[in-house]
Amino acid sequence: MTISRRDLLKTGMAAGTALSFPSVLRAQTSPSADRTVRMAMHDLTVFDPMFTTTDPTQTHGLAIYDTLFALDSELKPQPQMIGAWGVSEDKKTYTFQLRDGLGWHDGTPVTAADCVASIRRWGQAGGHVLMERARDISKKDDKTFTIVLKEPLGLLIDMLGRIAAPYPFIMREKDAERSVTEQVTSNIGSGPFKFNESLMKAGSSYTYDRNEQYRPRSEPSNGLAGGKVANVDRVVWENIADQQTALAALQAGEVDFETFLPADLYPVIESDPNLVLQVLNKSGNDFCLRMNFLQKPFDNVKARQAILHLIDQEAFLRVMAPDPRFSRPVTSIFGNSTPYSNDENTGWFKKGGDPEKAKQLLKESEYAGEKVVILDPTDWAEGHAACQLLAATLHKIGVNTELASSDWGGLVARRSNKGSVENGGWSIFITNDPDYVQGDPPSAVFLNASGDKAWFGWPKSDEYEALRAKWPDLNTLDERKALAREMQRVWWSFVGDVRLGQVVEPIARRKTLTGLIELPAIQVPFWNMRKAS
Repeated sequence: MTISRRDLLKTGMAAGTALSFPSVLRAQTSPSADRTVRMAMHDLTVFDPMFTTTDPTQTHGLAIYDTLFALDSELKPQPQMIGAWGVSEDKKTYTFQLRDGLGWHDGTPVTAADCVASIRRWGQAGGHVLMERARDISKKDDKTFTIVLKEPLGLLIDMLGRIAAPYPFIMREKDAERSVTEQVTSNIGSGPFKFNESLMKAGSSYTYDRNEQYRPRSEPSNGLAGGKVANVDRVVWENIADQQTALAALQAGEVDFETFLPADLYPVIESDPNLVLQVLNKSGNDFCLRMNFLQKPFDNVKARQAILHLIDQEAFLRVMAPDPRFSRPVTSIFGNSTPYSNDENTGWFKKGGDPEKAKQLLKESEYAGEKVVILDPTDWAEGHAACQLLAATLHKIGVNTELASSDWGGLVARRSNKGSVENGGWSIFITNDPDYVQGDPPSAVFLNASGDKAWFGWPKSDEYEALRAKWPDLNTLDERKALAREMQRVWWSFVGDVRLGQVVEPIARRKTLTGLIELPAIQVPFWNMRKAS
């Protein structure tokens, strides 16, 4: 198949690239203070965005890597690394051409072989539906590659531009050839910022310098799409675990941006004339309690049902987000903001929870006092508060609980352990994911119930998975809404997880920092932002 002139016009070869002029280049070795942004965020412990879905790692990926497609502000996929693309009449063969000017941070050009290897590796981490449908993914020449499907997949372009972690980042072929279970540590991308290895202070700070060779698209920045223009020379990622210390640094101008703020600090920020709260992710995040399906007691559906009936979402929201402006309950596995949100099989939801029902179900599960280990991230205020409340709530119905306290990096390391709690495993951890992402069942990690292939907790339901597999083949919104109700009916019966509520979390920034990109995700892009002197 060849790409027609019409196809080229459709995607806009004019999408081209913006020219870089030497006169505006600035030295990267010693950028001035007004060209350096310092951001206080969670520690970055894993650098490979296919190895983990954690937000720090995905933010790191956004800085140094690029994607084939990207979502605009209306959440529609637009070409990013792609210059032109076309699809055959039978909708089974997609042909893609890379745009001009793409290069790796090591000076070598980006090729179609890099894209093929990256798509295959991403397929192991988050693109399972694509890999199941793909007959062949191969390069045709240095700038052209094809994806040949066994059957049509109307969501293909949406998948390649998705914002659900893991993002489908493009890596060098030699990096992407690694198994997704083996971390890539080279940090060589093709994106608008370069990772400065020489200035890295593990556990303390990470430095990103503007990639002077990066050629952004010519279109204006629009969501994650359009030109990724780096308006600052350097971004320094500071790991300041203590929230009060981070706030003091923000007030003093030692950092320009702070995320994951405890709600009791909102009034302090709002009263400071130099600071402002800003909601970047207006759809918010759904907080979720993940249970380990592989180990007692939550290998028993009755024990999982007990937790579902026990949880009082309003109580959890009061400790996670005390300011009612920024929270509300969520009873649908499809979130509150997606078109698939529904009330199927939500009779378990009661104001105050139902501890008596929970006790009855726990007894029916034949719970015998097994230790329930809750992974407690002490450097994440909302998660830590929720874990404290959860432990107390479980204790009231006779559950033998233990809080395993660590920073978020320690939690991430431990949650991959499938063993018993006696062998370093776990029973429960609390996390969150953008509400918007829950409207994409093929990609949303929370909505996968394929057992060993599912996300941490490894929920398993063959009945549910048979329904989820139908999603990519549906063509209308009404069809997907009907399927969503069936999926939710099954999910809340086997209890794939338990939701704790929806929270909108503002970030704090100095008023001199502007241009931050708003998107329905937790990650923070570094391009487009500006800093006034």
